[in-house]
Amino acid sequence: MYLKWRKGCHGKGMIYIKCPKCLKKFSRSLKSNSQIVKCGFFKRNSDRKIVQRYYCTACKKHFSSATFSDCFNQKKRHYNCKVAQLLVSAVSLRECSRVLKINRKSVVRKLIFMGKKAKIDLDKFNNKLPIAKEVLFDDLETFEHTKCKPVSIGLMVEEGTRRVLGYNIARMPAKGLLAKISVKKYGKRIDERPKKRAELFNEMKNLVHDRAIVKSDECPYYFKFIKRHFPNASHITFKGRASAIVGQGELKKVGFDPLFSLNHTCATLRARVSRLIRRTWNTTKKPERLDLHLAIVCLFHNRNLKSYLPSPAAG
Repeated sequence: MYLKWRKGCHGKGMIYIKCPKCLKKFSRSLKSNSQIVKCGFFKRNSDRKIVQRYYCTACKKHFSSATFSDCFNQKKRHYNCKVAQLLVSAVSLRECSRVLKINRKSVVRKLIFMGKKAKIDLDKFNNKLPIAKEVLFDDLETFEHTKCKPVSIGLMVEEGTRRVLGYNIARMPAKGLLAKISVKKYGKRIDERPKKRAELFNEMKNLVHDRAIVKSDECPYYFKFIKRHFPNASHITFKGRASAIVGQGELKKVGFDPLFSLNHTCATLRARVSRLIRRTWNTTKKPERLDLHLAIVCLFHNRNLKSYLPSPAAG
């Protein structure tokens, strides 16, 4: 950070500015010998906001308060939030460009920018809350470009609150009748699930209690990862049930579902992300874009559950 606000001893604030050109730290005040001084202002074209300009007497360079912003050099920064709102509402990238009347490449740039920012904000959001003592884990399957190229989404959710603790994307080989067709058309596909699953469990050590209760289905591959990263945790498995028509096939037909928090979250993700909807024309061309898209949706999902979550000061 180059720009910070500090409160003085007399209640008056002082802005500490570090020049981005020479990287020297000075303080701006009303003194005449200050090395960073105000130097006019300009009106930004994108949002017509008045931006203060500064001049560094050390390196003889000009800069402004907009230099310290994450949106620096963006010509359409006012579309960032609009694109994010559409992407969490089951709208595709092409439809975003049609609705906002901007180029599709601009929408992709906004997706990349907001996705990277959302990944950082999602980590900060989860770290402020108490560690989870009861979690659920499972894989959500989708595909890139074609069903012959399946992709697995490892997802960990907190029981009760349905807070998304973490996720990751892993390529996987095709199964069933598509296995031979996939190998013939696209070659042998490497299974990235074990590596990505280990990375996810390693990241969850700061968010999940060491003696937590981990619930999952009866997949035989989950047990060794849970015992390796959470040796003191209790692993409880449940038999899979038939899917209902509603809920994108994630919700179960009848009776009590012990994995409801996870299945409901998966159904929410499929409903909010256009490329995850079943029987859709929208497909993922790059798993990296899916990762960024999910970051935006998971952050939106967690923030909407804020009223149901415990206070960050609790515990």
